Amino acid sequence: MAFITPLNELRDKIDKIDQQILDLINQRASCAMNVAKTKIALGEQGTFYRPDRESLVLRRIKELNPGPLPDQTAVRFFRELMSSCLALEKPLDVAYLGPEGTFTQQAVLKHFGNAVKAIPEATINDIFTTVENGGCQFGVVPVENSTEGVISYTFDRFLVSPLHICGEVEIQIHQNLMGTADNQAQIVQVFSHQQSLAQCRQWLDKNFPQVTLTAVSSNAEAARLASVTPNSAAIAGRPAAELYNLAIFEKNIEDESNNTTRFIIIGKQTSTTTGSDKTSLVVSTGNQPGALHKILEPFAKLGIGLLHIESRPSRQGLWEYVFFIDIEGHNEDEQVAKALDMLRENVSMYKLLGSYPRAVL
Repeated sequence: MAFITPLNELRDKIDKIDQQILDLINQRASCAMNVAKTKIALGEQGTFYRPDRESLVLRRIKELNPGPLPDQTAVRFFRELMSSCLALEKPLDVAYLGPEGTFTQQAVLKHFGNAVKAIPEATINDIFTTVENGGCQFGVVPVENSTEGVISYTFDRFLVSPLHICGEVEIQIHQNLMGTADNQAQIVQVFSHQQSLAQCRQWLDKNFPQVTLTAVSSNAEAARLASVTPNSAAIAGRPAAELYNLAIFEKNIEDESNNTTRFIIIGKQTSTTTGSDKTSLVVSTGNQPGALHKILEPFAKLGIGLLHIESRPSRQGLWEYVFFIDIEGHNEDEQVAKALDMLRENVSMYKLLGSYPRAVL
């Protein structure tokens, strides 16, 4: 019979390890506070948050992690640790698309950790305005869904904003049907954001073909309405159900199992190269033949990966468009810098939106 370590010995060992972990965590917190003091002594202004530095730390944690804890758990632990340490230096205010309980709030907490102060705003425009005016250091806005495509207003707002893209975060979106009705057969109206209704279109057509679908400003607002409207339900995330005391009738009703939304972090600071970055920009060529070729040619010549391109009406002239582009690399990287220099010669309008670390999943 194999020897089995007594439970009391294992528990004593865990207690000693916990003490060591606690001591090391507080040592790290003290170092973070000393970093803040050093930056102040050197005259550095603004936020102490460095998205490039955080990205490098989290990637290193994934590389060093031997298990048995999965990488995702290790990254989540260290993100929260860094969030709490940063709060000791200088707490962050981060604007998001409210009210409380939205997927955008989940994106804030995933990217910045729970030690930040998340400030709800009513619209994407309000998020931009709040950060532009200094009300918050950063904002988080949705930019693209894997099922339903881009969020056009986010792109359009960048045309007139001085803010930069400082980072990105991806959230796997699980939609849930929730409400207060005793029986699903009593439901005559379903509230949700228009994107969420679209992401669940097939499921709704199959299960609730006669129900009135009502688009509202956010999933959290849908949950609130479902909590006060008889014979109604909402499609939203689990936090909204908890916030408004709703029962979840059906889980994961999204039509695509890999339904993911990409959010971007907006702010006034820029990031240095990390070795795993994206660069976003917007350009226009005017209404001329071969316009798209002129845009893409520099990237093809220099072997720069094109990740995304989206056209939007420029609103400056009939049939004139601007192109929002995501490419691999950082604008400080040699080949990327050359490609961007070539691009500027071929376009009538050029605006670098930001170079920033790829999302750490």
